[in-house]
Amino acid sequence: MLRSCLAFAATLAIAACSSGVGEVFDTRQNAGPCPPAASIYDAARIVVLDGDGELFRNIRYTGEITGVRFQCRYADEDPIRGELEIDFAFGRGPAGEAETHTYPFFVTITRRDATVLARQEFDLTADFDGGSIDAITETLRDITIPRIDASISGANFEIIVGFVLTDAELQFNREGKRFRLDAQVGTTRP
Repeated sequence: MLRSCLAFAATLAIAACSSGVGEVFDTRQNAGPCPPAASIYDAARIVVLDGDGELFRNIRYTGEITGVRFQCRYADEDPIRGELEIDFAFGRGPAGEAETHTYPFFVTITRRDATVLARQEFDLTADFDGGSIDAITETLRDITIPRIDASISGANFEIIVGFVLTDAELQFNREGKRFRLDAQVGTTRP
């Protein structure tokens, strides 16, 4: 019963809003470390292909999560509150016709034993504005992770982020394939 209550409470707590974590930071010492935050390897990249075959000319859009940071605050029996910053790099390939592309991504809060407490999906739109590369840092504020009591440390939780992928995109990543739009094709080093 307690586990399901925590999962329900955490589900309601992930939010992207304009309030800052500044109100939560006060002079009390943190009760423990913040939960680690990272992107999951299988979902840290996305390659959207058009046409038949995994060829460079068929690349519509690419995306990569290049950094994840979680800053938090909790003391006494307060819940863990903080904000999550995710760095993204996006590319538009030869088959990408639109000036913008929307990338779905997820944020999952888990216990260290891999029990999922909450998962929420978000959309992020890259604007290529005539170019082929865009970089964005997305900040999700007011993330709250409830704790049973003061003895529960942030080290008991993890925050995992990744792109929402199709089965084919996931298989592409698991096979270790990749395309990088910033690579210089046909150049040699002296």
